[in-house]
Amino acid sequence: MRFVRFAALCVAAFSLAAAPLVLAKDEAPLKIQNKGALKGASQIAIAAFNVGFIFESTDATKASGGLMGAFGGTTKAQSKLVGVTPAMMQQITDAAYADFVAQMSGRGFTVLAPDAVFSDPGFAKVKSQTAPTDINIALEKGSKGKALYYKPAVLPKQVMIGTDFVGSGMSSMGLMMSAGQNGYLLGSYAKAANTPVVDVTYLIDFSQQQRPGAFSFGGLKVNAALSVTPTYSKVTVVGPNGKQDMLTLGQPVSVEGEFIDMKDASSGFDKTSQAVGNVAGGVAAAFGMGGFGLGKTRKFEFTAKAGNYEQGATKAASLANERVSAQLSAMK
Repeated sequence: MRFVRFAALCVAAFSLAAAPLVLAKDEAPLKIQNKGALKGASQIAIAAFNVGFIFESTDATKASGGLMGAFGGTTKAQSKLVGVTPAMMQQITDAAYADFVAQMSGRGFTVLAPDAVFSDPGFAKVKSQTAPTDINIALEKGSKGKALYYKPAVLPKQVMIGTDFVGSGMSSMGLMMSAGQNGYLLGSYAKAANTPVVDVTYLIDFSQQQRPGAFSFGGLKVNAALSVTPTYSKVTVVGPNGKQDMLTLGQPVSVEGEFIDMKDASSGFDKTSQAVGNVAGGVAAAFGMGGFGLGKTRKFEFTAKAGNYEQGATKAASLANERVSAQLSAMK
């Protein structure tokens, strides 16, 4: 009976440590895929500009050691963002879009008016989402999250393509299928209009890991700095020539400041049960039954400071715009 009980606990621990899709990062500020979609272009059509806000994330990292050094486990941080209203997210998205248009215009591009793009008969078949779009997303190895994607109010519909996000679980399957078709449909529109189509997606995070001076718990660093995240933030250009370019952030675009208050939201029960589990693992090892790793788990709550949060997120998006618009200009 004792063996069965320990086996069940081991299975539970393995399930907690299971990791979603692993995505690679690039160390350069931008990962550039230039196939000539923008070559010779003087105007662009913006089909999508989506800004995602992570509200919940579970970040995990392997840990070792513990009671008598007998077991290892996974350190997990469950983070939740509160205090960000729909009005705040819409304000950030609208400001980020206006800034992107201004930067692209300043670099010599004519940006077609949204109504002219979305009312074009060639655009009619492009599939849209009901905004804002709630997505369960796969983050880095051992991490997952929930994000809400907003579109600018000036864009009549919310459009996504398959490379805009990495869904996690069955709930994202339908969205991934419809978004996957939009790359081809936007290509058809671009060819008919003889205009490159631009798709922008930014993912804003509130608990960036592995930053100097960040709060640290059991080897997992949690930080309240705002950032446009790498890998998940990118610009895709579909050219009238059938080619596709992609710029992917390889490094975060971060802004530090008094944007968020953070507190440890772990309950007394969470901490007590963790301690009991660790003791049990050590006792099991002492009796020659093998150690098992429950690791450590903490819950953190991040409360956005109204006014400050919007300023920080908008600044981060503007810096991301500067990075990608400069490269897009060099590719035309």
